[in-house]
Amino acid sequence: MWVLLGIAVIVVGFLLRFNPLLVVAASALVTGLAAGLDPLSVLAAFGKAFNDARYVSLIYIVLPVIGILERHGLQERARTAIASLRGATVGRLLIGYLLFRQVTAALGLTSIAGPAQSVRPLVAPMAQAAAERQGADPESDRIPAMAAATDNVGLFFGEDIFIAIGSILLMVGVLHGFGIEAEPLELAKWAIPTALCAFAIHATRLWLLDRKLARERREIALGDAA
Repeated sequence: MWVLLGIAVIVVGFLLRFNPLLVVAASALVTGLAAGLDPLSVLAAFGKAFNDARYVSLIYIVLPVIGILERHGLQERARTAIASLRGATVGRLLIGYLLFRQVTAALGLTSIAGPAQSVRPLVAPMAQAAAERQGADPESDRIPAMAAATDNVGLFFGEDIFIAIGSILLMVGVLHGFGIEAEPLELAKWAIPTALCAFAIHATRLWLLDRKLARERREIALGDAA
């Protein structure tokens, strides 16, 4: 029961509003000592846990880099780049990004894009620039919201094709518990039709968005002419 002292340390530390990192570290140290481990063994356990989960700390490196790039004009560069392309529309841009997101997620590369890594600094500004060329309201949140939705659809329906994704492994484990033998590859193959349908449906939504923006632009032009 002495190992439960670590929980008491967490409760007291949070009640006294000490630094959460120090509270958790102190709790782990107390738990290890109460379990009969020497200080070096506790320190080794800390090091192993950090080494096994070191990818978690990557976000603290990536986000500041993105912030610095934005501060030095990343979004403005993205807007300028898309504005210089003839025929670029919101729908075409986001359909291309949807395809990219689904294909990379299907290969297991789920973290190379996302709301923080790509949508906010790149995709959304480029989509807004294309929308402004189509006559959309530059202050509207509709285009950034559609960019974020495109990222979510591409990731959600693309990652299930990857055989080592958590959802596939969970289904394999559940089926195995009921005595049903299933290979991850067999389950992943059945995610392909769903991904294709999701791509077709969302691409149609983006195509309809292009048509809606074009119609709004014509209505504004007719109103100005009148």
